[in-house]
Amino acid sequence: MTLEIRGVHKWFGAQHVLRGVDVTVEAGEFVSLIGHSGCGKSTLLNVVGGLVRPDAGQALLDGEPVTGPGPDRAMVFQSYSLLPRLSIEANVREAVRSARRDRPKSWGDEMTERYLTAVGLWEHKEKKPHQVSGGMAQRAAVARAFAVGPRILLLDEPFGALDALTRARLQGQLVELWGSESDTETVLMVTHGIDEAVLLADRVVVMANPPFESVRTVLDVPIDRPRDRATIGKHKAFESVQAELMAILAEDGLAAA
Repeated sequence: MTLEIRGVHKWFGAQHVLRGVDVTVEAGEFVSLIGHSGCGKSTLLNVVGGLVRPDAGQALLDGEPVTGPGPDRAMVFQSYSLLPRLSIEANVREAVRSARRDRPKSWGDEMTERYLTAVGLWEHKEKKPHQVSGGMAQRAAVARAFAVGPRILLLDEPFGALDALTRARLQGQLVELWGSESDTETVLMVTHGIDEAVLLADRVVVMANPPFESVRTVLDVPIDRPRDRATIGKHKAFESVQAELMAILAEDGLAAA
């Protein structure tokens, strides 16, 4: 599924948060959004998710305007947002049934088991969110998103609150699920992490704070997949894109100061 963001503007009161955003994410791409706090990354993600309506411009999915949330998109937030009274299994199953009312119950049950198994949580399916670690809860949130069967996955700093080892594990599981285990074609992710953006993405969209145009630049990450976390840091392209991102963000930070 191709995502087109055309001339999107968004104001919150007098604050012009999104200023003429033009971005295209092709089917099969993983694109990261990066920039300083307040640059509108999450707002743009919410526009694509149908949770925020732009004041001008539009987001299109395969040429059709986004007018609200839909089962073709699933979101994972930094806060895993599981329902506390339900088990891990019930959280995933109820999300699938709610989003996919056109599918039989057996399909929802199959998808629930498939993705909880894929993230290593099926044996913990009866536990409630407070009975598992934050990393396990976020794995459940990732499983829930994929189980809905979206064509586009929207990620809002999903690993920001996790320790380094848990974050690395979840990053790997996410890429594996996207690449081979699901019908999801396209991923758009908000991150503050330069290394994470370069490790995961095919392209990195650098966003700027007001009064500059929202999209500062777009950088390609010319590194073949699959990517080996242990050696990618020594890849010339990784070092080059990382250095360019650091320079751009440092410059924007000084300009905004």
